[in-house]
Amino acid sequence: MRADTSLSQSNAEPISLWDHSSEEPAYANPNARESRVDVAIVGGGYTGLSTALHGALKGLSCHVLEAAEIGHGGSGRNVGLVNAGLWLPPQQVEHLLGKTHGGALVRTLGEMPDYVFSLIEHHQIRCEATRAGTIHAAHAASGLRDLEARAAGWQALGAPVRLLSAEETAEKTGTVKFHGGLLDARAGTINPMGYVRGLARAARAAGAEISTQTKVLSLQKDGADWKVETDRGVITAGRVVLATNAYSADLWPKLAQSFTPIHFFQLATAPLGAEASAILPDGQGLWDTGKIMFSLRRDRAGRLIIGSMGSVVGGTAGLSRRWAERKLRRLFPDLGRLDFEDAWHGQIAFTPDHLFRIHRLDEGLYAPVGYNGRGITTGTLFGRALADLFAGAPEESLPLPISDLVPDRGRAVKTQLYRSAFLAKQAAESIL
Repeated sequence: MRADTSLSQSNAEPISLWDHSSEEPAYANPNARESRVDVAIVGGGYTGLSTALHGALKGLSCHVLEAAEIGHGGSGRNVGLVNAGLWLPPQQVEHLLGKTHGGALVRTLGEMPDYVFSLIEHHQIRCEATRAGTIHAAHAASGLRDLEARAAGWQALGAPVRLLSAEETAEKTGTVKFHGGLLDARAGTINPMGYVRGLARAARAAGAEISTQTKVLSLQKDGADWKVETDRGVITAGRVVLATNAYSADLWPKLAQSFTPIHFFQLATAPLGAEASAILPDGQGLWDTGKIMFSLRRDRAGRLIIGSMGSVVGGTAGLSRRWAERKLRRLFPDLGRLDFEDAWHGQIAFTPDHLFRIHRLDEGLYAPVGYNGRGITTGTLFGRALADLFAGAPEESLPLPISDLVPDRGRAVKTQLYRSAFLAKQAAESIL
């Protein structure tokens, strides 16, 4: 018998604020059964569940295999900014990929917030969706020059982005600390765990199978098929997607060597009510132009959620809490007492050029990776594209060409340097 039960995670430690504030309930089904499917998907995040949803809608039998719970990786620890584009400005994407491929990718990513919000609307996903845009805030004069170039690149493509003066930025953020900003009307904010759980619900309704608490142990080619060995049995599949991104481990070791993992941490205050009404009053999410960037947003309950690169140190009572409080007080000196309810971090897959990849690791085995902090739109896009591929579309229709799996040279050294730099900045800003 197939289990199909929605369960709360009341007996498990929440992995983030979003885990316990999501209106979409958690889903648990540890009863994977041996079967043959068209597509086996390793990982229950945005990519895996988008693949399952779009594949099932195209008549493909899909089975998602998640080692923990839906959204347990980066999807449930995300900031929740639904942004258009990549980490890089559009001009640089075209330079790296060429005008044809780069231009097509930039245009597609520019349309993806619309697509994400259309999925939310169509499937009635309860994820606090707010479509007010996002603000890329200039931390210094140099940051404003970068935003001016980004604005010119997007505006040349007809994108609804607008450069904000320092005064306009202050009005929209509630702080005078920024030199200006770039408002992108295409973007918005969501509860990221609510979105990924909603994708799971929609995928199940379309006919996909999802097994949680099911660890994939090995992948073996068997003629035209793949044998996917799990700790609960063997799934036979015509195609396999490794949808693990920054959480790729030893299942396909060379995949994890192709990017540098970094952490991004966040802390959430208690609901602040009217006291914080002047902070991001229109509901935008914000991140800044600093090399070690920070993010800021509100949720529907009135909490402030602030984050930056690095790991949580000391939970809600240690170094990270001091950093968050002092950062908020520098931005908003009139804030009263600040209590912090949640602290967490997630992992991001950084590639050397900040471009993501789609790898064909073997015949019928695909792995998109290297989202560089843009998982919501990118994961949704790659899942849709892989479903199209498996339903008969040519590889040339993928968002970018298939690339070879190349190790990120100096990965170990870079990982340690990043960790040290992030910790040093967190420590310095907690006392200054």
